[in-house]
Amino acid sequence: MKRKLFVMELWGLGDLSIAGRFLQAAVNHFDVTLLAKPNAVEFGGIFCPQVRVIPFTAPWTAFRGKYRLHHWPWRELVRLNGRLRADRFDIGVSVRPDPRDHFCLVAFGVKERIGFPRLGSGLCLTRRMARPAPMAHRFKGWQMLAKELGFSLPDPAVLPCSTLQAESMVVIHSGAAQSTRIWPLERFAALAARIRAAGLSVQIVCDPAQQSWWKSHEEKQAVVPRSLQEYTDILSHSLAFIGNDSGPGHVAALSGVPTFTVFGPVFPEHYSPLHAEAAWSEGKDCPYKPCFDACRFPTPQCLLGVETNEVWPKVQAFLGRIGSATR
Repeated sequence: MKRKLFVMELWGLGDLSIAGRFLQAAVNHFDVTLLAKPNAVEFGGIFCPQVRVIPFTAPWTAFRGKYRLHHWPWRELVRLNGRLRADRFDIGVSVRPDPRDHFCLVAFGVKERIGFPRLGSGLCLTRRMARPAPMAHRFKGWQMLAKELGFSLPDPAVLPCSTLQAESMVVIHSGAAQSTRIWPLERFAALAARIRAAGLSVQIVCDPAQQSWWKSHEEKQAVVPRSLQEYTDILSHSLAFIGNDSGPGHVAALSGVPTFTVFGPVFPEHYSPLHAEAAWSEGKDCPYKPCFDACRFPTPQCLLGVETNEVWPKVQAFLGRIGSATR
């Protein structure tokens, strides 16, 4: 029988997608259980159906009010703890140097606990690993954990990707969970116009709050996917993805679709989608980068300072490479 591996990835869809390659490989060696946000149930069914998913929204992953302890779902936490302790996991891992994850591994009764310690959390771990370099890609941690568990993950540049269909549609996703990562919609619209002028079709995919803007700007077919499955179905007919630094771009890469990302407050070297043909436009310099989901200024100038005229030549070169690869 395979040993029982418990994996924690409690954050967003992008983080979960980066963990996807680890999960897909780990099922060949372990009986894998993933603790993640509720959207991981559908994610697992699409990308790693052999993984058992336990949905859980950790209160400390909220963007606001995360330490209002009287609002925490204590009954749910107690029930979850009892359920996981009953599973008696052999090994547990978390890629984050997060003491909260490491404490949970102990509380859940995981026998062997592997992770990257921080702020004394090594006391909760049975195997303490040296943390990746500060500017290493987030995927590096998963590679190190895989090696510690006895299997390997290739570097992002040589990761296997799905066979692309000879389609001419480019998906532009204009949304993101946090406003600090959303490039202005009018610049996406200008980019879409240039792509169409180059002979390719464009499908706008957006967040619900953006749909009325797109429809008022002659994008009557702008789509708000009702599910992750609907979104991946759209991707399956696309030549490429263009969008913000957000979860949908990482899902596109995991689906095998080449991605172009407009970065702002985050460095591409740290968080670019995992595809051999991934390309990007980097945000403007700022002394506080990387700052992820909070900005010290009224607006994220590192992103708003990126104009369409400087993004378009990079997109043009990206689409040229992708088009050549599909012919």
